[in-house]
Amino acid sequence: MGTNYLLSRRAALAFAAMAALAPQAQAQAYPSKPVRIIVPQPPGGGFDTVARLLADRMGKQMNQSFIVENKPGSGTLIGTDAAAKAAPDGYTLLLGSVSNLAINPGLYANLPYDSLRDFEPIGLAVSYSYTLMARKDLPLKSLKEVIAYAKANPGKLNYASAGNGSGQHVLAAALWHLAGADIAHVPYRGAQPAYQDLLGGRVDLFFDLSPTARVQVDAGNARALAVSGPARNPMHPDVPSVSETGVAALELESWFGLFAPARTPRDILERLRADFARVAASAELQETFTKGGGKPLNLSGEAARTVVKRDVERWTGLVRTLGIKPE
Repeated sequence: MGTNYLLSRRAALAFAAMAALAPQAQAQAYPSKPVRIIVPQPPGGGFDTVARLLADRMGKQMNQSFIVENKPGSGTLIGTDAAAKAAPDGYTLLLGSVSNLAINPGLYANLPYDSLRDFEPIGLAVSYSYTLMARKDLPLKSLKEVIAYAKANPGKLNYASAGNGSGQHVLAAALWHLAGADIAHVPYRGAQPAYQDLLGGRVDLFFDLSPTARVQVDAGNARALAVSGPARNPMHPDVPSVSETGVAALELESWFGLFAPARTPRDILERLRADFARVAASAELQETFTKGGGKPLNLSGEAARTVVKRDVERWTGLVRTLGIKPE
């Protein structure tokens, strides 16, 4: 056997060994540059708050910068679609929630992305319930009384939302539909003007995320009638859940988490999911979420996918039944 043959065989074996180690080296190298998290809403809201908490802690966990990029427009469509079409290399992630991944498929006939096919869930970190508030001088003291009055007086009561197709609109419309009540919708451009008219007594009712609603309820500017989660919210322990009141079998908590574009390499997904799980399990982050009125979650991979799939199917059908259209 010649010397050249032996050298060639050794070179081939060395190449094969390097090829076998390449995926492991890629996983170890990731992330080698900053990772951006696209937030499909402006700074300051629930999306943005959760994204910045996760970006800070994921950056420390993975020894690399995680940068929040706000990309609002057309509700949550522009930012979400940009994330769906980003290079599947692990360097662009999406802050996903019920509104952009579960409700939008029912709102838009030609949605430019598919919530289930175009994204790989990394993990869900937190969920927030909504609180149904009444203006403080509304003589109806409970959700049962509101529904009974609305059935006897169709269209006499009204409710605010942050705009057609917003989470506040969809949740309230679903509740009235399931309860068989006729309550008029008054859409606003954002939550702030809706609050102004609720506090000013110009609208009767408003559903908003519980952490935001808490400020007005605790100040005595509005009265809490019910929360949308499956159980009472610790922030409002005396306020029943919608299901508990018996007026409708309705539950919704708005979860938030990180998603990667489909076709992101498996080794990168596994690294992201493992580090996300460590971040989400930290006592410090869970305490931060709890103090902010959230329910900490730590759902990664398939567990997160199951929740997303359930809510896409549930809310797509209900939104289409309600005939809700975006602005």
